[in-house]
Amino acid sequence: MMMKSKVEPLVNLNINPCKMCMPMGSATAFYGLKNAMTILHGSQGCATYIRRHMATHYNEPVDIASSSLTEEGTVYGGSGNLKKGLKNLIELYHPDIIGVMTTCLAETIGEDVPGILNEFQEENPQYKDITLIPCSSPGYGGSQYDGYFSALHAIVSSIEMEGTKNNLVNVVTAPISPADTRYIKAMLKLFGIEAILLPDLSENLDGEHDKEYNRLPHHGTHISQLKKMGGAKLTLELCSFERKNSVAEYLQNTYGVPYIRLSLPVGLRDTDAFLKALSDISKIPIPEELKKERGRYLDSMIDSHKYNASGRAAVFGEPDQVYSTVRLMCECGILPVVCATGAACPELLKKVAPEIEKLSNLYLTETYKIADKADFKDIEAMIIECKANVMVGNSDGRRIAEDLKLPLVRRGFPIHDHVGGQRLKMLGYEGSMEYMDEISNDLIDTIETSFRETLYNSYYKDTLIDTKEMEVKPMIDSREEEMKRKTLEHPCYNCKGHKFARIHLPVAPACNVQCKYCVRKFDCPNESRPGVTSVILTPEEGLSRYLAVKEKMPNLTVVGIAGPGEALENWESVKSLFEQIRAHDPKVTFCLSTNGLKLPLYAEELARLSVSHVTVTLNAVDPHISGQMYQYIRFMGKEYTGDAAGAIMVANQLAGIRLLIASGILVKVNIVTVKGINDSHVPEVVKAVKSLGCFITNIMQMIPVEGSAFEQVEPISNKRLTEIRKECEEIMPQMYHCQHCRADAVGTLTDDKSIELKGFLQEEPKDSQPVKTHYRFAVASKSGVIVDTHFGHAKEFYLYDYLNGEVRFAGKKKVEQYCMGEEHCEEKEDKMKSIMDAIKGCNGVIAMRIGMEPTKKLAELGIKPVNTYDMIEDAVKKAAAAM
Repeated sequence: MMMKSKVEPLVNLNINPCKMCMPMGSATAFYGLKNAMTILHGSQGCATYIRRHMATHYNEPVDIASSSLTEEGTVYGGSGNLKKGLKNLIELYHPDIIGVMTTCLAETIGEDVPGILNEFQEENPQYKDITLIPCSSPGYGGSQYDGYFSALHAIVSSIEMEGTKNNLVNVVTAPISPADTRYIKAMLKLFGIEAILLPDLSENLDGEHDKEYNRLPHHGTHISQLKKMGGAKLTLELCSFERKNSVAEYLQNTYGVPYIRLSLPVGLRDTDAFLKALSDISKIPIPEELKKERGRYLDSMIDSHKYNASGRAAVFGEPDQVYSTVRLMCECGILPVVCATGAACPELLKKVAPEIEKLSNLYLTETYKIADKADFKDIEAMIIECKANVMVGNSDGRRIAEDLKLPLVRRGFPIHDHVGGQRLKMLGYEGSMEYMDEISNDLIDTIETSFRETLYNSYYKDTLIDTKEMEVKPMIDSREEEMKRKTLEHPCYNCKGHKFARIHLPVAPACNVQCKYCVRKFDCPNESRPGVTSVILTPEEGLSRYLAVKEKMPNLTVVGIAGPGEALENWESVKSLFEQIRAHDPKVTFCLSTNGLKLPLYAEELARLSVSHVTVTLNAVDPHISGQMYQYIRFMGKEYTGDAAGAIMVANQLAGIRLLIASGILVKVNIVTVKGINDSHVPEVVKAVKSLGCFITNIMQMIPVEGSAFEQVEPISNKRLTEIRKECEEIMPQMYHCQHCRADAVGTLTDDKSIELKGFLQEEPKDSQPVKTHYRFAVASKSGVIVDTHFGHAKEFYLYDYLNGEVRFAGKKKVEQYCMGEEHCEEKEDKMKSIMDAIKGCNGVIAMRIGMEPTKKLAELGIKPVNTYDMIEDAVKKAAAAM
């Protein structure tokens, strides 16, 4: 979002302007001339103010004379003070050039400084060899940026140029540091270009250590060189903005010197343009050493891109610095959300808006602000509104940074609170790399030092597992204390609980609803999704399995009933199992999943059984939408379909959730999202359960299952799922770590052991009988032991031969991952073709899950797709038996 260039203050004044006065910039420009001194025609306080700021920033002694304009001079004129000041200055310093800068006071009383200087030279012919340069720089006339260019224009327009043409190149720069000035000089030398630099701050404001103090700046551009600027073959002006007092335009209009205007060489594009210009001027190819620097800079951009994407920057300072920094950031993936300058620069909006808008669109229309004549009060408000997480600019922004706890990357003028402001670089590939590394590292530091607080505020604060609250306010209710412990140890309710294991005991085969996306396979070891299990257990068998697993898995903390049917439709078995386990383990956490149809009947029973966590699958709060999710429901001896089914489901689910929460049970709501039916309705469901007091919601992709009513329905994309979750995250916490667990899952969420722990019960299925024939199978596996990878996620396939009951490893085939989680991964025809070529000749493909589109492609090649979750050898035998 763009805004008008000027930020209107709340009152008709600047409270804390993001700028300094014109004489500050003028004095800086004059310090780039050799044997030059400046005198400020105004009060002593003005000169003291400038000296203090420059000396603190550059860490060098700075001399600025003053005419010491007093009340008398203000009334009767200050020419006498100025002339006396000039005489004293000349006697003490013996300069070649004197820059005479005006102040607010001198301009207000109408002092004719050029006229006073003419009188002084007529009255003092002995000083005829000293060049006096008048510079209009009233404090109210603009910022230090304006004063800087005013001084440059005054220099070239006051000096009498030599008429002889020469082969020199004038190089005029916007305000840059002495270190960056040295970079410009080094590049000119590298390309063999003889240049006149205006100004040259490289030594006077960042000099070497001398035992004796030199009153005059002994480095910089000499007046003899300045006089040759009118005869130069070209002017190169490094400034992004056209100005009425442009030195390049003046030299062209007055002396016919052509010019090229370029932005400061910051970032990839503008450094490329600068070096190309030098190459064109000198007719020398860009040296290999610079190409290597460029390569290193590109590499550094790649190194930091994963961190930069989180950057939302506030950039402030002088216009050229802001503009160049914005272009650098946009190249490297940091979105500048606030761009502000204290100078009057309406062109800033036009120049930076396209840069930011392009990146903003990629980041899904982020809000951003652009302003000139900005006040720090305005900047702070914009930073808060746009949620900036890093600031880039001079040290005058440090108060905002401290108040908002943001890092401040210091560039520009002034820098008072750090040393080395004069040595900070941003030009060229290396300067840009150092600049961007500093910004990226501050972003990393911000994430590393704040992510715990962010996570705490987002997911834990004021919840039942708010451990900080436990420390501050000890719980009197021992049940609440126990609930916190159980939740911390429950991997589904606590994203940090992955070290704790759970066991699902499949004692509930019957179901009272038929979801259109569900097919329950009670004897299926070959699929990893809800509703499937290898075996149905009695309560006694469930107890035996729990005790056996607990002995092998000490981190087992949760017993859950997740089907394969509906837990509450099998209430007697569920109740018996929980009672038997509780008798052996008083501390274990009981968890249960339900469709909610019978929840009002059993909510209080669940609380009496000490079930602490219940997951309710609630796909809609609109009866019409809910009805579309079920083929039928059976309730109180009658079967219902359509809207009637939906109305009963929604009423019972919501009523049951209220009863659970009133009983102190923590409720998680699962929402199975089906494209075209409830995908747009999900936020309404989340709002409803939030109002009831639910703990967390788990928005899930519908998995198309062969034989289900929705088997041909395309699942929503991962991108769309993430968008829905992010939208709902603004309402209440979301679960991102769901593993779509089986009804007989065992282990941690990230390491299911149900296959490895087979054999606890004799009732489990026996191995497939040998088949007397030969087949070859391509197996999708990460581990090489278990079929644990989806077809679209496979980066390699293990090849296995089956021959008369024996399974032998035959090699591996590397492939490019087909599905990267993008919206239409099935459209990646080139990847699909390469995979099909790799597995050509196989009789079957075995994967944990194979989508509809790959299934069609495999069928066209006569390759049988096999969905399974099993040990590879067992899976191959079973697949051979199914051939």
